Amino acid sequence: MGIRNCARCGRIFNSVTGRPICEVCRKELEEMYQKVKTFIKENPNHNIKEVSEECEVPEGQIKQWVREERLQFSRESKALLCERCGQPITTGRFCNSCKTDMANAINDAMRPASEEKQEAASEAIRRARLEKEQGMRFLKNKPIQ
Repeated sequence: MGIRNCARCGRIFNSVTGRPICEVCRKELEEMYQKVKTFIKENPNHNIKEVSEECEVPEGQIKQWVREERLQFSRESKALLCERCGQPITTGRFCNSCKTDMANAINDAMRPASEEKQEAASEAIRRARLEKEQGMRFLKNKPIQ
């Protein structure tokens, strides 16, 4: 909770929800969203540029809603392409195949690090057992010169 400037209009507002925009701008965006959503339902084969022109909403805002998966285009629309492979998609940024590939790549990248941690933990346990078996160790008393 704090006072901040709206990222959209610059007005000062009390941010209760942590959102970067004021209540007035949030309502305007929601009205624009509903207008775009209705237009897409009634005209499923239009692309983002056509929707933007017809609804008078910036393309960037429509793309943001699509990335957030708030909007979904029909399969026939071909308004969206996967950012990785270029296949047509209906919402988001990546097709299901690319999402799966990327998730597997991340899991594979994480695996060696966790194996190294396991080896380090095993080594620490081995050292602790070895010290325990040896019992207490005392420093040798050396005469002070």
